[in-house]
Parts: sequence; C-alpha cells; structure tokens
Amino acid sequence: MIGRKNMGRVSPLLLVLLALGFSFATYNLLTMIMHNKAFNSARWAVDDAELSDQMAGERTLGNSNSKFHVALTATDAPYSQWQCRIMYYWYKKVRDMPGSEMGKFTRVLHSGNPDNLMEEIPTFVVDPLPEGLDRGYIVLNRPWAFVQWLEKATIEEEYILMAEPDHIFVNPLPNLAQGNRPAGFPFFYIKPAEHEQIIRKFYPEERGPVTDIDPIGNSPVIIKKSILMDISPTWLNISLRMKDDPATDKAFGWVLEMYAYAVASALHGVQHTLRKDFMLQPPWDLEVGKKFIIHYTYGCDYNLKAELTYGKIGEWRFDKRSYLSGPPPRNLSLPPPGVPESVVRLVTMVNEATANIPRWDTLNHG
Repeated sequence: MIGRKNMGRVSPLLLVLLALGFSFATYNLLTMIMHNKAFNSARWAVDDAELSDQMAGERTLGNSNSKFHVALTATDAPYSQWQCRIMYYWYKKVRDMPGSEMGKFTRVLHSGNPDNLMEEIPTFVVDPLPEGLDRGYIVLNRPWAFVQWLEKATIEEEYILMAEPDHIFVNPLPNLAQGNRPAGFPFFYIKPAEHEQIIRKFYPEERGPVTDIDPIGNSPVIIKKSILMDISPTWLNISLRMKDDPATDKAFGWVLEMYAYAVASALHGVQHTLRKDFMLQPPWDLEVGKKFIIHYTYGCDYNLKAELTYGKIGEWRFDKRSYLSGPPPRNLSLPPPGVPESVVRLVTMVNEATANIPRWDTLNHG
C-alpha cells in the first residue's frame, strides 16, 4: 500500500483522487485495475523456507494469540440482513462455550453506507467496487471489502475467520489454523486440475503444479491476519482478471471468486489444511455430529414421506431463496418425521434465533 510519506513520488492520478476526496485504498484499486493485464506473479513469491519455519510451531488451545476474529462480508439488502442477524445470534450463543476460540465479530458492509443494523451487529462500512465493475456479480465486492477492512480497521486478534451470512455456528469453533498454515473447507466443485488450461492464465507453470492450488474458496477459512493482508490484494486482482476473461468467466461462473482466492493463495505459497469437519451442507450432509458450521446454501425439499425432492419444490421445504425480499416468518414448520437430523437442526436453530431476535418481523430494510 502507498503511504503518505511517499506523496512526493506518486503519480498525478493519486493527487487528483485525493483532491476529490478518494481514499488511498481507492487509488490502489484503480491502479490494480489499470495494470492487471501486466500482473507479474513472481511479485507475490513467498520464500518456502521462511514459510516452513513460520509453520513449525502449532498453537495450543487456550493461547490468547489463537483467538480469531469472525468477519463476514454483506450487503444492506433484506436477503443479506436477515441471514446476518441469525448468524450473529448463534455467534453470541457459542462464542464463550468450552472449546471456542472465537474473538470479536465484524460484519464488513460493502454497500458504502450505514444501514439499520448498525446498533445490533458490529459493522464496518466499506465502499463497493466502482459502479459497473462487478458486472452484476456482486461477490466480486468480497475481496475488495477485505482489502479495505484490513487496511483501515483495528483488529486485535492475530487470526481471522472469513465467514458468510448463511453460516450458523452449530458447535463451538476452535482455531483450526496451525501457525501460518490456514484451515479451509474443501468444496467438491472446486477442481483446479480439471481446468488447468484456464488456471495457467493466472498460475503459470513455473510456479508449480496445478495441484498446489487448494480446492477451496475464501470461506470458511481461518487464517493469520498478516497472511490475509498479503493475499487480499492478489485475490482482488485475480478476481477482476478472471471476470475480464470471457472463457474464465464462462467456465467458473458463480464460483469465480472462490477460484480466485485459491489461486491467489497458491501464488503466495500458502496452502491450507483441508478440514471436512469445518462445515456441513444440508440436505447432502445428513448428520451434524462434531462439525462446526451449518451452511444452508442448498434448498431442502421433501415430500411428506421424508423423501428428498431436490430440484423440485417439495411438500415441505426450507430454501433461503424463498425469502429474497424479507425475512422468513417466526416458527417455521418442522420437516416431516424421518428427514435427516441436519435439516431438522437447521430449521430448529433458525426458529430459535427468530424467536429471540428483537423486532424480527418489524425491522424492515431502509
């Protein structure tokens, strides 16, 4: 990042932007956008020996330095707001339970303006991408939000959990990272090796095999703050470059930004410990067990015989996309007997949150 002490050596573009009231972060974004075609991956090289030394000592449970800050990026849309409220409710419930190493919480709001949840949820407001740059793919704002938050905010914890609004903490979460080796959840649909021709546009052969790229997205990931500060500008740059390349955009679609994080991490020489117990995803994962987060991204549709009818609206259903314009009602009906425990737990936890969050039905967007 460019510091004020370097004012005498920067381009006239920065001076103009500052005169117009833009931030240094905005200048950095515009500079990255203008030069993304000339991105030099060698710039992000990490010394392997140094990385190995940093990873040598594993943290121990209860060490104050192992606390992690919970951060999720969000918009001010009603669909995002109600999910954030449920997520924050369960964060508060499990934060101080035995086995938890959760620290403080921040909703990184990338709508550019405060909203009506500022007093309910700890929130840090950042700017969205310049208008039109996301081309309707709002998730591109996620890396830009982290770049700004990490630059501007005071974050006490040494580690950060990157989470999402549709996460519910179902068990107390310890710090799954090991020293400088972050922890991530392996997604079955992130397959770098099957897209090698495309991946090589952003991860050249001299950097190593494509298998060095982890099958993850940025969330859920627990990572050392200093490492995330290094990765985030690269993550933003790769995301913009991928979106700007029609073949890549078509191949990766709605998971483009996830691939961008995975590639950016590999460019920095950072690999993640893959933890399948990090998260479960109903209706495909049937039991909660000792897993830590419920991710309710998939619709849960069943007939009254408790048979899954995925892809077809069921006689009983819970799908977050049914509530795009406002929150689900309190006291949702429970699924029919015989439906997997993971789905029952999900709806039960949603109902508990909505029953206890003040003004659930009356706090509208605006």
